[in-house]
Amino acid sequence: MDEETKLEIRKMALQNAFEHGGKTQEKIILGKILGTKPEFRSRVKEITREISEIVLTVNQLSPEEQKNEITQKFPEILAAPKEKIQQREGFPELEDAVQGKVVTRFPPEPNGYPHIGHAKAVIINSEYARMYGGKFILRMDDTNPEAERMEYHAAIKVGLEWLGIKFDMIKNTSDDMELFYEKGWELINSGKAYICTCKREDISKNRRERKSCKCSMTDLNKNTKNWEKMKIKFKPGEAIVRFRGDMKADNAVMRDPVLFRIIEEKHYKLGEKYRIWPSYDFAVAIEDSIDGVTHAFRSKEFELREEVINEILDALKMRKPHQGFFSRLEFKGMPISKRIIKPLIEEGKVSWYDDPRLPTLEALRRRGIKAEAIKKFIVSLGLTKANTLAPFDSLEAFNRKFVDPTSIRLFMVNDAKELKVNKVPTSKVEISNHPVKDMGKREIEIDENFYISGEDAKNIKEGMKIRLLGLGNIMVKKIDEKLEGEFVDGEESKDVLKIQWVPQKTAHKIKMIVPKILFNGEEFNEESLEEYEAYTEPYYLQIKEGEEIQFVRFGYCRKDSQNQAIFSHK
Repeated sequence: MDEETKLEIRKMALQNAFEHGGKTQEKIILGKILGTKPEFRSRVKEITREISEIVLTVNQLSPEEQKNEITQKFPEILAAPKEKIQQREGFPELEDAVQGKVVTRFPPEPNGYPHIGHAKAVIINSEYARMYGGKFILRMDDTNPEAERMEYHAAIKVGLEWLGIKFDMIKNTSDDMELFYEKGWELINSGKAYICTCKREDISKNRRERKSCKCSMTDLNKNTKNWEKMKIKFKPGEAIVRFRGDMKADNAVMRDPVLFRIIEEKHYKLGEKYRIWPSYDFAVAIEDSIDGVTHAFRSKEFELREEVINEILDALKMRKPHQGFFSRLEFKGMPISKRIIKPLIEEGKVSWYDDPRLPTLEALRRRGIKAEAIKKFIVSLGLTKANTLAPFDSLEAFNRKFVDPTSIRLFMVNDAKELKVNKVPTSKVEISNHPVKDMGKREIEIDENFYISGEDAKNIKEGMKIRLLGLGNIMVKKIDEKLEGEFVDGEESKDVLKIQWVPQKTAHKIKMIVPKILFNGEEFNEESLEEYEAYTEPYYLQIKEGEEIQFVRFGYCRKDSQNQAIFSHK
């Protein structure tokens, strides 16, 4: 971290401490620095270490020493007015927004399973509609029958329902095919569009060289005939409708973009009713206008398309929405691209779209990530266009707050080793299900035979005292294939190794799935999924499928089935 940033952090820490009785907190300063320098969101661990050191030194200063340093180095702090700024929760205010009149939309294409990037888009648009008491539309952008399937349409609906997103209106772009034809013909008739029959390579070459093709000079009569031919005669790739933009434009999108193309694939809802399909730019422009969308947000790769969408609407004398853009959201080592994920499934490297290593909503849900945590995480990122390649543990931190209060604590051991304990004073023990919240207690039947984890067994020496959590102290008498010890009285001590255990006679065997980072750079991580057998308490069988558990000294896990659990995070 550069010295300028360290100085900025110290300034923030001093100001916050001075204004709050001489003490500040790491999380407050972290929030402030991420708010002013969003590029640091991908380096949270590094920044947190620096902040921790700076906050520690600032808090060790007396209020007088803090004021002296501020006076010498940051006098502007003392000169600043003390008026309170009213905080607004959520995203920044919208331009030209009227309370109760804002309309936003989420237009996913049903060409794949929804992922964390879709979650960001839908949450931003949903939050703005909610902030202004407006209207929110789900519009399936289904005008490319080559790539779209009912399976994906259904998966998007399921994912949005899991996220808890509510819509005021649900529609499909393909509902308005006749309107697209009407508006397309209007552009052709007014000379704002034309039919191009050039070969694809010639179109690309002309666009690169900023040259108009001979088709752009075609008269209305020829364009009319070619439009009719597109309906029945021309084959895919032989003719397209192009908007008359500006072939000299620096923005390549404006160089006579495509408005319609021929696709002969069967549409998953409309069958073979249509063969001429609108492009994304044309369809989204018309739909946003007729649906009354006031503010249209999409990821920033569409930013260059803002100009052509506005030009199309101007040419048709239709209302234009405000357009806003935000950065795509991905996690390090967890690509969201269908071009990457689909081959992994086909090659058997990942099991399906719900594989817990993936950033799809199905996978995140199965891993034990809560929808509420995803929402809080995305809102915390703000509305920025800075690239967001977040470490997965930044989402884990939000999830931990949701799962910790409701997760039953259970014992679980892996690489199990046998431990025989003599003189056990009881045949059952009662243990609280949660260390803080009143979630009841469970009774565990025991005898002299236990399982402990292999990792703990490695650290145990003969003559050593250990403590079986919730049970008591054990003096280890023998180290062999099977460990042996004796129950001894005594209070809990800081120096005693405390370990979890499972009684052998009622131990329930499960498979533990531990997802790890899927890609190291661009290389697939062949060790990205760890699977091993473990033993847990019989109480595991009473927990509902899908519930979160904290296995003591291991981490949060989601019960995937009676015989399998998936590690969520620490």
